[in-house]
Amino acid sequence: MEKTVFLSIGAEFIHGGHIAIIEKAAELGELTVGVLSDEVLMRYKGYPILTYEERCKVVSHIKGVSKVIKKDSLGYEKVIEELRPDYVVHSDRWRSRTKERIQQVLKKYGGELIEFPYTEKNEYEIFDMRTSRMRHMPEARRGKLRRALQLLDRPLRVLEAHNGLTGLIAEKSYVEKGEEIRQFDAMWVSSLCDSTAKGKPDIELVDMTSRENTINEIMEVTTKPIILDGDTGGLTEHFVYNIRTLERMGVSAIIIEDKVGLKKNSLFGTEVSQCQDTVEHFCEKIRAGKAAQMTRDFMIISRIESLILKQGMEDALTRAFAYVEAGADGIMIHSKEKEPDEIFEFCERFRERYKEIPLVVVPTTYNQVTEDELGRYGVNIIIYANHLIRSAFPAMNKVAHMILEHERSMEASEYCMPIKEILTLI
Repeated sequence: MEKTVFLSIGAEFIHGGHIAIIEKAAELGELTVGVLSDEVLMRYKGYPILTYEERCKVVSHIKGVSKVIKKDSLGYEKVIEELRPDYVVHSDRWRSRTKERIQQVLKKYGGELIEFPYTEKNEYEIFDMRTSRMRHMPEARRGKLRRALQLLDRPLRVLEAHNGLTGLIAEKSYVEKGEEIRQFDAMWVSSLCDSTAKGKPDIELVDMTSRENTINEIMEVTTKPIILDGDTGGLTEHFVYNIRTLERMGVSAIIIEDKVGLKKNSLFGTEVSQCQDTVEHFCEKIRAGKAAQMTRDFMIISRIESLILKQGMEDALTRAFAYVEAGADGIMIHSKEKEPDEIFEFCERFRERYKEIPLVVVPTTYNQVTEDELGRYGVNIIIYANHLIRSAFPAMNKVAHMILEHERSMEASEYCMPIKEILTLI
């Protein structure tokens, strides 16, 4: 009886090195190739440029491949237990504890792990580098947020970034939980954090040109989609031009709030004078922005300030429904309460009318609520809106004071990242 063989592959792009290992695997017996699902590939290497269906079609036509199946986990335990192959084939490049886990599962029934050397050729390295660079391109990047909303059956996890370094943190941070790899799915370029990083107040003092420079800094070193905090969106006449600029840059979405006048941070609530826009005028701005778009990828999300300004749940829902009818691609509902009750109520009632329109929340004050809980109420995007800047300032302030106090930097060293790690990160 012919031996059975299993090989896992992302298959976003195929070069000679991939073909070589497939050929070797096929020589061992009947070869089943597990092609990573879009969601898994997104977690492992970033948002796929080719869809799962396209990648399957390519792999199925490679000589020696008997069968192609979807691999919906980065780990191997589940698929090995289902297929019980005689051999699992892998290159000699490994991630974390994957090899050890595979061997443990194979040992249960006498299966064998076979490693083939990864093909080291300069042209393949160049090929990999070029495909990686494609993820940076505006055309590849712009539609990633919409695609992630379609692919993932959980809320998207979004972290604020205000420069290239924080962009790298959002891009590269991950935690392994069993077979799951948790990462951030997108980045939030906050006006508060952008202003604070420049030492300026959050009153729309930092103009759009400066905001665009920040976006460019982040885009140069990252690949994940960007959601821009657009404050009020400014004058409608200006807003339509900004939409085209952001869309051309590769930004995935802008969130604009339904307020007018001098911008004050929402978390001040009614402690300061803040004026909400009329439904009619804000809807006009949404319609104008949507009409200015050149592609279907870009998203305009409407942020509702009714709960912040104590205008009540009915006002919040009335505005939400009107904004969706005006063309908004999503709704962000904001709250400064310490409990999530009003957010839960809003989501439940909104979902009674609209099942598919994305809902966005920013759980800064009600931070005890989990992503799973928010997901059960129909939330699609969760933004951690200011945590990197808020954590950075105390740390930097402490180090500065320690140097002043001791007239040297030795005591501050334990609070500083080693230079070698900084160089590795970059």
